[in-house]
Amino acid sequence: MTRSVLITGGSGGIGRACVERFAREEEWTVWFTYRNGRERAEELVREAALTGGAKVEAFPFAQGEWEDHELLLDRLPGPVDVLVNNAAVGSKTIEQHTDGPEHGKASAFFQINAVGPLWLTEQVLPGMLERGYGKIINISSVGGGVSQFPGFHPADGMSKAALAYLTRHLAADLAHSPVDVFALCPGAVDTTMFRASTLDELSAQERAALAARLPKGRMITAEEIAEQVRWLAGEHSTALHGAVIDASMGLGVHPGLLTGAGSDGGRL
Repeated sequence: MTRSVLITGGSGGIGRACVERFAREEEWTVWFTYRNGRERAEELVREAALTGGAKVEAFPFAQGEWEDHELLLDRLPGPVDVLVNNAAVGSKTIEQHTDGPEHGKASAFFQINAVGPLWLTEQVLPGMLERGYGKIINISSVGGGVSQFPGFHPADGMSKAALAYLTRHLAADLAHSPVDVFALCPGAVDTTMFRASTLDELSAQERAALAARLPKGRMITAEEIAEQVRWLAGEHSTALHGAVIDASMGLGVHPGLLTGAGSDGGRL
Protein backbone atom coordinates (compact mmCIF):
# COMPACT_ATOMS: atom_id res chain seq x y z
CA MET A 1 0.00 0.00 0.00
CA THR A 2 1.30 3.43 -0.95
CA ARG A 3 1.45 5.95 1.89
CA SER A 4 1.99 9.69 1.67
CA VAL A 5 4.42 11.61 3.87
CA LEU A 6 4.55 15.39 4.24
CA ILE A 7 7.89 16.74 5.51
CA THR A 8 8.08 20.43 6.33
CA GLY A 9 11.38 22.22 5.82
CA GLY A 10 12.58 19.56 3.43
CA SER A 11 15.06 21.49 1.29
CA GLY A 12 17.98 21.25 3.74
CA GLY A 13 19.37 19.67 6.88
CA ILE A 14 17.35 16.97 8.64
CA GLY A 15 14.35 17.62 6.40
CA ARG A 16 16.33 16.98 3.23
CA ALA A 17 17.78 13.80 4.69
CA CYS A 18 14.23 12.65 5.51
CA VAL A 19 13.07 13.36 1.96
CA GLU A 20 16.00 11.39 0.56
CA ARG A 21 15.35 8.50 2.95
CA PHE A 22 11.65 8.13 2.13
CA ALA A 23 12.29 8.68 -1.58
CA ARG A 24 14.32 5.47 -1.76
CA GLU A 25 11.14 3.40 -1.28
CA GLU A 26 8.56 3.08 -4.03
CA GLU A 27 5.71 2.58 -1.57
CA TRP A 28 5.90 6.21 -0.47
CA THR A 29 4.62 9.41 -2.03
CA VAL A 30 6.82 12.18 -0.67
CA TRP A 31 5.77 15.80 -0.36
CA PHE A 32 7.97 18.40 1.25
CA THR A 33 7.86 22.14 1.88
CA TYR A 34 10.44 24.86 1.61
CA ARG A 35 10.45 28.52 2.55
CA ASN A 36 13.51 30.14 0.99
CA GLY A 37 15.31 27.21 -0.61
CA ARG A 38 13.48 27.00 -3.93
CA GLU A 39 16.57 26.10 -5.99
CA ARG A 40 17.62 23.45 -3.48
CA ALA A 41 14.08 22.08 -3.42
CA GLU A 42 13.90 21.82 -7.21
CA GLU A 43 17.31 20.15 -7.28
CA LEU A 44 16.16 17.61 -4.69
CA VAL A 45 13.05 16.78 -6.73
CA ARG A 46 15.21 16.23 -9.83
CA GLU A 47 17.65 14.03 -7.92
CA ALA A 48 14.82 11.95 -6.48
CA ALA A 49 13.36 11.40 -9.96
CA LEU A 50 16.66 9.83 -11.04
CA THR A 51 16.58 7.23 -8.28
CA GLY A 52 13.44 5.57 -9.56
CA GLY A 53 11.94 5.36 -6.08
CA ALA A 54 9.06 7.38 -4.65
CA LYS A 55 7.39 10.27 -6.40
CA VAL A 56 8.60 13.51 -4.80
CA GLU A 57 7.01 16.97 -5.00
CA ALA A 58 7.94 20.29 -3.35
CA PHE A 59 5.66 23.09 -2.19
CA PRO A 60 6.43 26.64 -1.00
CA PHE A 61 5.25 27.18 2.55
CA ALA A 62 5.67 29.89 5.19
CA GLN A 63 4.99 27.95 8.38
CA GLY A 64 3.04 29.90 10.97
CA GLU A 65 1.31 32.14 8.41
CA TRP A 66 -2.31 31.02 8.22
CA GLU A 67 -2.90 31.90 4.57
CA ASP A 68 0.05 29.71 3.59
CA HIS A 69 -1.33 26.86 5.67
CA GLU A 70 -4.60 27.04 3.77
CA LEU A 71 -2.80 27.24 0.41
CA LEU A 72 -0.59 24.26 1.20
CA LEU A 73 -3.54 22.01 2.01
CA ASP A 74 -5.26 23.11 -1.22
CA ARG A 75 -2.13 22.33 -3.25
CA LEU A 76 -1.41 18.88 -1.86
CA PRO A 77 -2.49 16.20 -4.34
CA GLY A 78 -4.04 14.01 -1.66
CA PRO A 79 -4.44 13.24 2.05
CA VAL A 80 -1.45 13.07 4.41
CA ASP A 81 -0.76 9.72 6.06
CA VAL A 82 2.47 10.71 7.85
CA LEU A 83 3.27 14.26 8.93
CA VAL A 84 6.84 15.19 9.84
CA ASN A 85 6.82 18.59 11.52
CA ASN A 86 10.45 19.44 10.87
CA ALA A 87 10.54 23.09 9.76
CA ALA A 88 11.91 25.38 12.46
CA VAL A 89 14.20 28.30 13.18
CA GLY A 90 17.13 28.43 15.59
CA SER A 91 18.92 31.05 17.65
CA LYS A 92 20.70 32.44 14.57
CA THR A 93 18.48 31.45 11.66
CA ILE A 94 15.60 33.35 13.31
CA GLU A 95 17.24 36.51 11.95
CA GLN A 96 16.26 35.46 8.43
CA HIS A 97 12.58 35.50 9.38
CA THR A 98 12.14 38.75 11.27
CA ASP A 99 13.52 42.22 10.64
CA GLY A 100 11.61 43.92 13.44
CA PRO A 101 12.74 44.85 16.95
CA GLU A 102 14.69 42.40 19.07
CA HIS A 103 11.70 41.51 21.22
CA GLY A 104 9.87 40.35 18.09
CA LYS A 105 12.16 37.33 17.86
CA ALA A 106 10.37 35.62 20.75
CA SER A 107 7.02 35.83 18.97
CA ALA A 108 8.56 34.56 15.74
CA PHE A 109 10.09 31.55 17.51
CA PHE A 110 6.72 30.49 18.86
CA GLN A 111 4.79 31.27 15.69
CA ILE A 112 7.10 29.20 13.49
CA ASN A 113 8.31 26.46 15.85
CA ALA A 114 5.15 25.80 17.86
CA VAL A 115 2.02 27.43 16.43
CA GLY A 116 2.83 26.37 12.86
CA PRO A 117 3.14 22.65 13.71
CA LEU A 118 -0.01 22.89 15.84
CA TRP A 119 -1.98 24.39 12.96
CA LEU A 120 -0.70 21.88 10.42
CA THR A 121 -1.43 18.98 12.73
CA GLU A 122 -4.96 20.23 13.32
CA GLN A 123 -5.42 20.50 9.56
CA VAL A 124 -4.39 16.93 8.68
CA LEU A 125 -5.49 15.08 11.82
CA PRO A 126 -9.23 14.86 11.00
CA GLY A 127 -8.42 13.08 7.73
CA MET A 128 -6.12 10.65 9.49
CA LEU A 129 -8.84 9.79 11.99
CA GLU A 130 -11.42 9.38 9.25
CA ARG A 131 -9.18 7.02 7.27
CA GLY A 132 -8.12 5.09 10.38
CA TYR A 133 -4.39 5.65 10.02
CA GLY A 134 -1.81 8.34 10.77
CA LYS A 135 1.61 9.11 12.17
CA ILE A 136 2.66 12.55 13.44
CA ILE A 137 6.38 13.00 14.05
CA ASN A 138 7.40 16.28 15.65
CA ILE A 139 11.06 17.21 15.34
CA SER A 140 11.78 19.06 18.56
CA SER A 141 15.32 19.49 19.95
CA VAL A 142 17.46 18.32 22.83
CA GLY A 143 17.51 21.99 23.82
CA GLY A 144 14.05 22.56 25.26
CA GLY A 145 12.59 19.18 24.47
CA VAL A 146 14.95 17.37 26.84
CA SER A 147 17.40 19.72 28.52
CA GLN A 148 18.51 23.35 28.49
CA PHE A 149 21.58 24.99 27.05
CA PRO A 150 22.79 28.44 28.17
CA GLY A 151 23.92 30.79 25.45
CA PHE A 152 21.03 30.07 23.10
CA HIS A 153 17.98 32.34 22.79
CA PRO A 154 15.53 31.39 25.59
CA ALA A 155 12.56 31.42 23.21
CA ASP A 156 14.37 28.89 21.02
CA GLY A 157 14.31 26.27 23.77
CA MET A 158 10.88 27.36 25.00
CA SER A 159 9.33 26.85 21.58
CA LYS A 160 10.91 23.39 21.26
CA ALA A 161 9.61 22.54 24.74
CA ALA A 162 6.16 23.59 23.53
CA LEU A 163 6.45 21.10 20.68
CA ALA A 164 7.32 18.32 23.13
CA TYR A 165 4.28 19.29 25.22
CA LEU A 166 2.10 19.28 22.11
CA THR A 167 3.24 15.73 21.44
CA ARG A 168 2.28 14.51 24.90
CA HIS A 169 -1.03 16.38 24.84
CA LEU A 170 -2.04 14.98 21.46
CA ALA A 171 -0.95 11.51 22.50
CA ALA A 172 -3.27 11.70 25.50
CA ASP A 173 -6.16 12.90 23.35
CA LEU A 174 -5.49 10.17 20.77
CA ALA A 175 -4.79 7.32 23.18
CA HIS A 176 -7.63 5.21 21.74
CA SER A 177 -7.27 6.33 18.14
CA PRO A 178 -5.38 4.81 15.19
CA VAL A 179 -3.08 7.85 15.00
CA ASP A 180 0.35 7.75 16.66
CA VAL A 181 2.25 10.84 17.80
CA PHE A 182 5.94 11.14 18.65
CA ALA A 183 8.56 13.81 19.28
CA LEU A 184 12.16 13.31 18.24
CA CYS A 185 14.74 15.52 19.94
CA PRO A 186 18.04 15.63 18.01
CA GLY A 187 21.24 16.91 19.56
CA ALA A 188 24.28 18.38 17.85
CA VAL A 189 23.44 17.55 14.24
CA ASP A 190 25.71 18.78 11.47
CA THR A 191 23.23 21.12 9.77
CA THR A 192 23.12 24.73 8.61
CA MET A 193 21.15 25.64 11.73
CA PHE A 194 23.72 24.17 14.13
CA ARG A 195 26.60 25.67 12.18
CA ALA A 196 24.96 29.11 12.34
CA SER A 197 24.23 28.94 16.07
CA THR A 198 27.41 27.26 17.27
CA LEU A 199 30.13 26.45 14.75
CA ASP A 200 30.47 29.47 12.46
CA GLU A 201 32.08 31.69 15.09
CA LEU A 202 34.66 29.06 16.03
CA SER A 203 38.07 28.48 14.53
CA ALA A 204 38.86 25.13 12.93
CA GLN A 205 40.75 24.13 16.07
CA GLU A 206 37.84 25.11 18.31
CA ARG A 207 35.40 23.17 16.15
CA ALA A 208 37.56 20.07 16.40
CA ALA A 209 37.76 20.47 20.16
CA LEU A 210 33.98 20.85 20.42
CA ALA A 211 33.36 17.74 18.34
CA ALA A 212 35.81 15.78 20.48
CA ARG A 213 33.88 16.74 23.64
CA LEU A 214 30.51 15.64 22.24
CA PRO A 215 29.15 12.14 22.96
CA LYS A 216 31.02 9.57 20.87
CA GLY A 217 33.46 12.34 19.94
CA ARG A 218 31.47 13.54 16.95
CA MET A 219 28.37 15.31 15.70
CA ILE A 220 25.26 13.44 14.60
CA THR A 221 24.53 13.28 10.88
CA ALA A 222 21.20 14.33 9.42
CA GLU A 223 20.96 10.88 7.84
CA GLU A 224 21.04 9.23 11.26
CA ILE A 225 18.04 11.28 12.38
CA ALA A 226 16.25 10.53 9.11
CA GLU A 227 16.57 6.81 9.82
CA GLN A 228 14.83 7.34 13.16
CA VAL A 229 12.06 9.31 11.46
CA ARG A 230 11.56 6.55 8.89
CA TRP A 231 11.32 3.95 11.65
CA LEU A 232 8.74 6.01 13.55
CA ALA A 233 6.71 6.24 10.33
CA GLY A 234 6.62 2.44 10.15
CA GLU A 235 4.32 -0.21 11.51
CA HIS A 236 6.32 -1.13 14.62
CA SER A 237 6.45 2.31 16.28
CA THR A 238 3.02 2.32 17.96
CA ALA A 239 4.41 1.19 21.31
CA LEU A 240 6.21 4.56 21.48
CA HIS A 241 2.98 6.57 21.09
CA GLY A 242 3.43 9.78 23.09
CA ALA A 243 7.17 9.37 23.54
CA VAL A 244 9.49 12.38 23.55
CA ILE A 245 12.65 10.68 22.36
CA ASP A 246 16.14 11.91 23.23
CA ALA A 247 18.00 11.48 19.94
CA SER A 248 21.08 13.38 21.07
CA MET A 249 23.51 10.46 21.43
CA GLY A 250 23.68 11.24 25.15
CA LEU A 251 24.01 15.02 25.07
CA GLY A 252 20.61 15.39 26.71
CA VAL A 253 21.85 13.69 29.88
CA HIS A 254 25.21 15.45 29.77
CA PRO A 255 24.61 18.97 28.35
CA GLY A 256 27.86 20.26 29.83
CA LEU A 257 29.72 18.48 27.05
CA LEU A 258 28.50 21.26 24.77
CA THR A 259 28.19 24.23 27.09
CA GLY A 260 30.68 23.45 29.85
CA ALA A 261 34.35 24.25 30.15
CA GLY A 262 36.49 22.95 27.30
CA SER A 263 39.89 21.44 27.58
CA ASP A 264 41.41 24.90 27.19
CA GLY A 265 39.35 26.31 30.06
CA GLY A 266 37.16 28.40 27.81
CA ARG A 267 33.43 28.35 27.37
CA LEU A 268 31.27 28.19 24.26
